Amino acid sequence: MAAAKRYDRAYFDRWYRDPQRRIDPPGELRRRVAMAVAVTERFLGCSIRNVLDVGCGEGRWRSELRRLRPRLGYLGVEPSGYAVERFGRRRNLVRGGFGDLPDLDLGGPFDLVVCADVLHYVDDRELVAGTRALAGLVGGAAYLEVLTSAEPIEGDRRGLRLRPPARYERLFRAAGLTGVGCHLWLAADMADLPAALERRR
Repeated sequence: MAAAKRYDRAYFDRWYRDPQRRIDPPGELRRRVAMAVAVTERFLGCSIRNVLDVGCGEGRWRSELRRLRPRLGYLGVEPSGYAVERFGRRRNLVRGGFGDLPDLDLGGPFDLVVCADVLHYVDDRELVAGTRALAGLVGGAAYLEVLTSAEPIEGDRRGLRLRPPARYERLFRAAGLTGVGCHLWLAADMADLPAALERRR
């Protein structure tokens, strides 16, 4: 039986700090954060005030978000005991996985909900229950970055579950979210805001 996957310091060193193996080239995270903020604010019509980051790791998004919006409230949810113990108090991280969302009292709604590089590592039961709970926390937009069976894969393959893109589209729409492209989905009560060509078909 294979050992359980551990999100310890060695894991984060390998995939986020090692120049030879890190998943993002320099500047890539900054560009993704800027895009998510800009699109969310375009539909909200105001600056974002708070962000929930599900599967946040060490809270990488926090510094980039605060660079753009210094007064922004940030809450991260992360299953890694290492990350929460080391950074929880300083970066406002709480312990929990995607499948725990229905049972966590996180407050909300949040102007932006981030769930990046997470969904392709959770099982089907967690995926369905967690997505319903996540959609209920979205007050503006959700940035749901997910790998599917339709693209080449680089990075951490351990525990990877590649599903067809249509599987996620059906799931997100069933939860009341409206796609506007580039991994961004609007809250249910914002479904009428995007123009026809802004919507994901």
